[in-house]
Amino acid sequence: MNGNLLYAQSGGVTAVINATAAAVIDTARKHKGRIGKVLAARNGVVGALREELIDTYAEDWRALKGLRHTPGGAFGSCRFKLKSLEADRAHYQRLIEVCRAHDVRWLLYNGGNDSADTSLKISQVAEQLGYQMGVIGVPKTIDNDLAVTDCCPGFGSVAKYVAISTLEASFDVAAMAESSTKVFVLEVMGRHAGWIAAAAGLAGRTHADPPHLILFPERPLDQVDFLNRVRETVETVGWCTVVVSEGVRKPDGQFLADGGTVDAFGHSQLGGAGAAIAALVKDELGFKVHYAVADYLQRSARHIASATDYYHAWAVGEAAVKYALAGKSGVMPVIKRRANRPYRWEIVEAPLSLVANHEKTVPPEFFREDGYGISNKARHYLEPLIQGEAYPEYRDGLPHYVQLRNRLVRKKLDEYEV
Repeated sequence: MNGNLLYAQSGGVTAVINATAAAVIDTARKHKGRIGKVLAARNGVVGALREELIDTYAEDWRALKGLRHTPGGAFGSCRFKLKSLEADRAHYQRLIEVCRAHDVRWLLYNGGNDSADTSLKISQVAEQLGYQMGVIGVPKTIDNDLAVTDCCPGFGSVAKYVAISTLEASFDVAAMAESSTKVFVLEVMGRHAGWIAAAAGLAGRTHADPPHLILFPERPLDQVDFLNRVRETVETVGWCTVVVSEGVRKPDGQFLADGGTVDAFGHSQLGGAGAAIAALVKDELGFKVHYAVADYLQRSARHIASATDYYHAWAVGEAAVKYALAGKSGVMPVIKRRANRPYRWEIVEAPLSLVANHEKTVPPEFFREDGYGISNKARHYLEPLIQGEAYPEYRDGLPHYVQLRNRLVRKKLDEYEV
């Protein structure tokens, strides 16, 4: 089977998702005898539905080379959830129509849990409609919550950034604690899974080292116990660093910072857990508190990306093209760990049915005995993922990132409302 390949990015972007995109384009170019063009959907599945397809071969080769070291999503991403085949059949059929019109024989969808589900459904619709097209899910998510894979491309760089930020900010707090701030609170991402919060634990090794307390989504917040531990830490260490996941919950299961709205995927809109914890400490204990929200900074910090994460991101993109050319569909390349020290890993194939709609949370054995930190087992899992630095090129003191032209190919179908 010969034809064109379509690549799309979905959901929140990462520091290394463009490395995956670069790997897809680079690998596909080595198979020009079979792959005609490598197209990219502008703004993910929304662009695919609108028939807004970018010709990546129109890009300058130097820009494509720089893509591997550029943060964000070079072709645009989106939060747009395709529902069930029955509820959204028109959208699925439109996707197949667009692919048919542009002779797309391989679709590579780069995203997280919801994207894996979408990829699986698209592969099923293509088969139902009799259109021969391989659909490969490509893993990406900073939350590290995809099932089957040992870790998710994008997570290692966030983990490295959060651990470094926790360490550096704590030096600041320690210096000022005598006459100023006694407690520093850092809010990190993680709705249901506390992997990013856990990564902050790499900054220290003893109870006296920061972060002194980590609040995970997997463990309901006991306010009385938490406040007692903050007080004890300030009394013994002189100051206290707290890392809180945005998805931390109350004992009744409600999010501490539920904004009362949902995003396009139907997930609760969170934000404010750090502020809530800071206010709690200030009001109940009277300590001066500062808090920060890592927010977009944690997932866009390409300047300090993990080399391991970069290699993971490249490898899944390369494998996705190879799987497609091998005639596979409804699968995803995932990372399988072979050993911790020295760290050894490989890419293996996993059915999308085992990834879609499954969520991997931090297991109980990864928590410290008191529940406010990470265990040695968690440390052994996390440490290899932040090793090495994949620095971008610097010019005039700043990282040199690229912006693509993103030229669209000519449309062949009628306009479509999304």
